[in-house]
Amino acid sequence: MATGIMEVFLVNAKGLGDTDFFGDMDPYVLIQYKDQERKSLVARGQGSSPSWNQKLSFRADYPGSGDNYKITFKILDKDTFSTDDFIGHATIYVKDLLAIGVEKGSAQLQTSKYRVVGADQKYRGEIQVGVTFTRKVEQKWEKFGGWKESNF
Repeated sequence: MATGIMEVFLVNAKGLGDTDFFGDMDPYVLIQYKDQERKSLVARGQGSSPSWNQKLSFRADYPGSGDNYKITFKILDKDTFSTDDFIGHATIYVKDLLAIGVEKGSAQLQTSKYRVVGADQKYRGEIQVGVTFTRKVEQKWEKFGGWKESNF
């Protein structure tokens, strides 16, 4: 099993459809990979076309436990006086990315647009994301003797 760092570059979203009646919505993204979750910055007042330009890192093992090699993006609208509104979600499957990264040392999914679907499974816009995986090089330590084995 190899371990590495998977970096998610969250660029922007377009055409999300405004959920706020007054003013523009304040979208943010919960990004989940296996049991790890990261939260993006809130794009205050940016409405249906927010821009984040943010990198978030995850620890990734391949092959690891389970077969759940996907990144889920849950887009929400930050509300002050009520619960945050769910806008939609998108999923990227990264099993092949991890396999290539383990073999070659690193791998990249170029920044691309992915469909965002709402709770009703209808199209809600698109999110632009890039992903890289870099294998962590394991250090092998030589066994060194103690004081008694030295030449002093």
